[in-house]
Amino acid sequence: MADNLPGRSISREALEKIIQRAAELQAGEMDTGESMTEAELLKLGADVGIDGRHLRQALYEQGSTGTAETGFLVRWFGPKVVQAGRVVSGNKATIEMALQHWMQEGEALAVKRKTTDRLVWERQRGFMAEMKRGFKVGGRNYYLARAHDITGVVTQLESGFCHVQLAGDMSRQRSASIGGSAAGGAALGIVGLATIGLLSAAFPLSLLGLIPLAGGVATPVLTGRAQKISDEQVQLALEQVLDRLEAGEIKPKHQQVTASPLMQIAEQIKGAISEGIEQSRKSQRRIGP
Repeated sequence: MADNLPGRSISREALEKIIQRAAELQAGEMDTGESMTEAELLKLGADVGIDGRHLRQALYEQGSTGTAETGFLVRWFGPKVVQAGRVVSGNKATIEMALQHWMQEGEALAVKRKTTDRLVWERQRGFMAEMKRGFKVGGRNYYLARAHDITGVVTQLESGFCHVQLAGDMSRQRSASIGGSAAGGAALGIVGLATIGLLSAAFPLSLLGLIPLAGGVATPVLTGRAQKISDEQVQLALEQVLDRLEAGEIKPKHQQVTASPLMQIAEQIKGAISEGIEQSRKSQRRIGP
């Protein structure tokens, strides 16, 4: 039958529709009802010529996105959870060890929970961790430490490939932003209304009440914007971890050949202090005796 088909070209848009329709027809013949198992989905993909690895990737990407948040709070203050996912080469055990080492040494996080299906990290505490973040060791901003915790799920797709899903829980930070903006906005609004009421006898002066009233309106807007920027920075940091993992820059601890973290921190602190002293000397020379 294929030999009798005309040799016409098919556009990318048409190809996607054809494959989608073929999958629908095949699913109808399989009589799967309202749902199907993962094995049935893979068989369906094989029947229409979709590579199993690509289908598994799409399956886990769809499952990892969850239900998208909607509503006023999301638009103004961002989501409760920011996520990033990617398929990388390697096996599950090696990738998990590499992630665990990087989160501790490269992102100043500590293991919070470790189960068979996920790893959870939280902000690393202690003097050395604070020094590391304060001096931005390695030229990083350590944005992941802003999240309440970071969850990593590594799923083996097939031999040599895994899907890695990282998620940052921003719910506490967002709740604090919402509460702070509501309290601050309400306080400024009350002050503005009170000022207008007290000075209503002198119309020009009563306009002074518009200043705190405007501040009460602007506070939620500015706070929400700051929270969304923080979300974007955590999102970018998650993507950068996946970039390094994909490029093979993140290795398990036993494969690391660099200097110890303590020595790295010491060198960064030494460099920062030396730079500060040099800047101080230059300023004194410019000012003169």
